[in-house]
Amino acid sequence: MRTRAVAALVVLLLLLAGCSSGGGRQGGPITLRFQSLAWQQESVAANRELVKEWNATHPEVKVEYIQGSWDSVHDQLLTSFEGGEAPDVIHDASDDLADFAYGGYLADLTGLLSARLKSGIPQRSWETATFGDGIYGVPFLQEPRVLIANAAWLRRSGVRIPTPGHPWSWAEFRQITGQLGGDGKYGVAWPLKEPVSATLNLGLSAGGQLFHRGADGKVTVRFEAGDAVVPRTIHDQLATDRSAPASTLGSGGSDTLPGFFAGRYAMVPLGFSYRQQIVQQAPKGFDWEVLPAPAGADGLAQGVSPQTLSIAADCPHKKEAAGFIDFLLRPKNMVRLALGDWLLPTGTQALKDPALHTAENGWATGTALASRLRSAPAQSVRGYPEWKDKVATPAFQEYYSGSIGLAELRRRLERDGNLVLARYQR
Repeated sequence: MRTRAVAALVVLLLLLAGCSSGGGRQGGPITLRFQSLAWQQESVAANRELVKEWNATHPEVKVEYIQGSWDSVHDQLLTSFEGGEAPDVIHDASDDLADFAYGGYLADLTGLLSARLKSGIPQRSWETATFGDGIYGVPFLQEPRVLIANAAWLRRSGVRIPTPGHPWSWAEFRQITGQLGGDGKYGVAWPLKEPVSATLNLGLSAGGQLFHRGADGKVTVRFEAGDAVVPRTIHDQLATDRSAPASTLGSGGSDTLPGFFAGRYAMVPLGFSYRQQIVQQAPKGFDWEVLPAPAGADGLAQGVSPQTLSIAADCPHKKEAAGFIDFLLRPKNMVRLALGDWLLPTGTQALKDPALHTAENGWATGTALASRLRSAPAQSVRGYPEWKDKVATPAFQEYYSGSIGLAELRRRLERDGNLVLARYQR
């Protein structure tokens, strides 16, 4: 009996130790692990400073900063979820959340968010992180695609310079790139190493939707007239007009910058954050500007997958984690994070900050696009990663290279794509 009593006491002590070792109140201050994917020097500094400020004013809830990487975040998070070692506060992108949300790995934030945070971010942004009836991430930074242009080249050519209030149409964009090219130079360079998100997100401007959810909640792929506008424009610039070089089709955005600086391309469609690389790498005196992407039947509408902050379902201190997120995303702090990443904040109050409305480095042009940003077409589609990798990426690559025509592109996206999605919707 004495041996059993001693053994029971040891087990009880171990259990108590385990309860307090994870940062419980009985063992001292709570410790939350925050995994950030910030990678630019300014962005890492802003995140670390905010964590330091939180820790200085919240002795009862300490935050440990963990540096993650965009390159491996999905697999790393999946491994940590399955191993029960996930960070408490998780930085990711909204298009990576669906499987984690439906898989039960992320906490539903619906009842954890402050009224200020809920009302301060537009509903169109909340939709990017809403799956079923739950909210599984707080969208806080977003990146429109813009045209980075050689300003001197455009002025010499005499073409009309577009503004957010009077953008180019897709037809006008094609016409102008044709005018700008010639003599071994090109009106535009399309870096399409990852063609799917660029094509689908820009396609919203032309009324493209591609994914259609029926009354039964199931999603099917239909490639309609609006979906064809952007890919046909790109295809024709490459294959018909020769106003875009085929050599950049397998390139990433950064790969096109040397040719852009050398005067080989008049414009390059890039994410808004590429401005930082241009500021750092452009030759002295290089004259560049930010222009809005072309507009279609739905104006300047554009799909985005905002960066998000989520809470792990296994986090034992969800209320405290939500408090930390609320602190990180106060309007002034959201501006600091946006400036550090050269992105746009989602918060309506943060978007009013004067620092985001300067003409320098194209901030004002990007900020003017914020109200037109929408949830990316594939945001909540289960099976999208497989559809993208196995069906859409090779199909778009072959279409843009001229190996297949528009009819074959449509057939592959619809027939092969729906076979993939059907497996996830049984």
